[in-house]
Amino acid sequence: MTQRIPANIITGFLGTGKTTAILNLLKNKPADQNWAVLVNEFGEIGIDGTLLAQQSALVKEIPGGCMCCTASVPMSVGITALLRQKPDRLLIEPTGLGHPRQIVSTLTAAQYQPYLDLKATIALVDPRNLSNRKYTTHQNFNDQLASADVIIGNKVDQCHARDIDTFNNWVTDQQPAKIFHKLTRFGDIPLEVLDLPRREVPQQTSHQSSHEHQHNHPEPVFQLPPGEQYLRKENQGDGYYSCGWVFGAEIHFPFDALFALFSELTAERIKAVINTDRGCYAFNVNHRVVSVHEISLDGFESKIEVIDSQLMPWDELEQILLQLGQLTEK
Repeated sequence: MTQRIPANIITGFLGTGKTTAILNLLKNKPADQNWAVLVNEFGEIGIDGTLLAQQSALVKEIPGGCMCCTASVPMSVGITALLRQKPDRLLIEPTGLGHPRQIVSTLTAAQYQPYLDLKATIALVDPRNLSNRKYTTHQNFNDQLASADVIIGNKVDQCHARDIDTFNNWVTDQQPAKIFHKLTRFGDIPLEVLDLPRREVPQQTSHQSSHEHQHNHPEPVFQLPPGEQYLRKENQGDGYYSCGWVFGAEIHFPFDALFALFSELTAERIKAVINTDRGCYAFNVNHRVVSVHEISLDGFESKIEVIDSQLMPWDELEQILLQLGQLTEK
């Protein structure tokens, strides 16, 4: 490689719009450039990669929790695989429960110095969460914001004036000061922000001793074994639980019933790419607010991931999904 590839970490807690922001960046990137994305999800199924691949990006997925703690070797393998394809830029999306400081430490290690030019770390935050103790007392939430060089206050269209004031007051009080901040919606990050320099922030060492993972990491599963119609994978850690399902491409779910189900579930976060009777759709659910958009894929395996801070009745939910997909015995 003749030159170092610019890279950015795009972080943010669950539901802040990281994947949407990266999709926007890919849509707006220079037409003559080829970008790569390393995406890490808390769940074991891997959904974001399916969405990002629509934008013709080079995508590598690491499912199953924080890549810095649970997948240091897979992370290195994933980065190396992407770098071999000589992209013009590398974007790294950690899980919403991830730890950017440790990822920065890995990417600035000697092994990557000749190949990567790590630029500003960008953190998305929902301004409403800055007034919610559930988030402000969560160590990962605070670590993500503290380690970021750039802060994007996303989902401003859903915020009240007091939320905007809280965001502005919070970002003004940051020491050291952030090098850029902006209020936006739909994850609209200006392209020029990606080239802002990274600040040298002292690395904290308390993470490894205080952070507890309970993840059990078999080989990641992105597709069904031969002869199987569906599979289920669970994960837990950092006070959160996830359960994901993969369904065969031949199964089509009723759109209206699926929308109603996702609207009724009390889970904090649901992500899905689904074959429905109306076509292929991506579902994004954050605290029972459902957003849907059609995707230009055909014949893919449907994937559903549900994340919550409480252990949910996964068996009951699975039976509902099987009934909707008409996979149960009649």
